[in-house]
Amino acid sequence: MSKVGKKPIEIPNGITVSVEKDTVTVKDAKRSLVIPRLRGIEVTVKGNEVVLEVASTAKQIRSNWGTLRALIQNAIVGLVSGYEKTLILEGVGFKMAKEGNNLTLNLGFSHPVKYPAPEHVEFIVEKNTILKIKGFDKGLVGQVAAEIRAMKKPEPYKGKGFHYSDEVVQRKAGKKAATAGAA
Repeated sequence: MSKVGKKPIEIPNGITVSVEKDTVTVKDAKRSLVIPRLRGIEVTVKGNEVVLEVASTAKQIRSNWGTLRALIQNAIVGLVSGYEKTLILEGVGFKMAKEGNNLTLNLGFSHPVKYPAPEHVEFIVEKNTILKIKGFDKGLVGQVAAEIRAMKKPEPYKGKGFHYSDEVVQRKAGKKAATAGAA
């Protein structure tokens, strides 16, 4: 039994969930998310709850049970309150700016890097070094944050580069100065 999969999902006011043959669609007044149904899982909407049941006890199907429930729950939470990731840029001369919906990054390369904003994702730049990525699709927000962070990962000696606001960058000690008395 999946501890996650057997819990029913409560549907808040303003959100509708519909189940088709191969997909589960979660909608609010303006936006919608489509989640592919995983093999061996029955999804039913009963009143203001979504209930998931397994068709067999195979290991992969039991794993899919909790995964599909989490995907549906994340879609509902995203439409109700949204998701946000915060990236912090450290380093002398490194900065970023928002131009329209796109992001321009100066990361020490010979040219500025332009990153186009995907649909349904919003960039907020604070103090040229703090980037907030907002959206209602948890997977897309995380993917965009990971792609931007990958452009300049934090290096271990000075900590220069992008890091998440809650990430701790493991720092290394630099070279030790040679001792004068070694012979």
